[in-house]
Amino acid sequence: MAKKSISIYILQLILCYTVFVTVNKFAAKCLAAEWSLMLSIQSISKSYKKQQVLQNVSFDAAPGECIGLLGPNGCGKSTLLHILSGTDTPDSGTILFDGKNLLKNPSLQSTKIGYVAQNNPLFPDMTAMDHLKLWYSATKYSIEDDLKDGFLSILKIEPFLHKKAKALSGGMQKRLSIACALASRPTLLLLDEPDAALDLVCKEDIREYIRLYCAQGNTVLLATHDEADFDLCSKLILLKDGLARTLAADTPVKEIIEYLS
Repeated sequence: MAKKSISIYILQLILCYTVFVTVNKFAAKCLAAEWSLMLSIQSISKSYKKQQVLQNVSFDAAPGECIGLLGPNGCGKSTLLHILSGTDTPDSGTILFDGKNLLKNPSLQSTKIGYVAQNNPLFPDMTAMDHLKLWYSATKYSIEDDLKDGFLSILKIEPFLHKKAKALSGGMQKRLSIACALASRPTLLLLDEPDAALDLVCKEDIREYIRLYCAQGNTVLLATHDEADFDLCSKLILLKDGLARTLAADTPVKEIIEYLS
């Protein structure tokens, strides 16, 4: 009888140990998954007066990902980017950035997140160099170094450094806007239709820089209407009537159009 009780006790110990190991492995996997995320948007909602612009929008972004934001005009793409950049606030929901609550740590929005608006909000009578000096003044980085072998050389900023913003073409203004947003070395870049109304060469230059930026382990959220941008993306977030749907980047365009129609 005693031997039987001991056997049962040993079996219980083995069972408890097995459960303990299994639970800990599961917890470790969960933590690893969470730590591998750059951005986690959880149930974000936003309304203006009686119009629900975003409704329980949720998705995740990992380091190195470029995620496309698609949808008709007024669907909430820009609103979501405004919330992430700190120029607007949600009615409800949580945003985790590198494991921290972004909405409770606004300093992250100015140092770790770069935002490029669609309309290039530049100062018309300031030169490109004046803009760079303004943005670089809050950082420890050097304009000269970045012009020599950094991202400013890749964006081809130097040829128009001493031109005023109002004298720049749309493509030059967009390059300058991106350069200003990157001055603090953000790890998340928000782009609101960066290639709208640009020529083909400028569009491809910007796309190539997005590829390089993501290859360095950074993350991009790209609001776009351009099918050519889909090749940059690991997945697509479709926004319609305030709701979000996640699709693979290689989803047939016909299916995307049918959903958004």
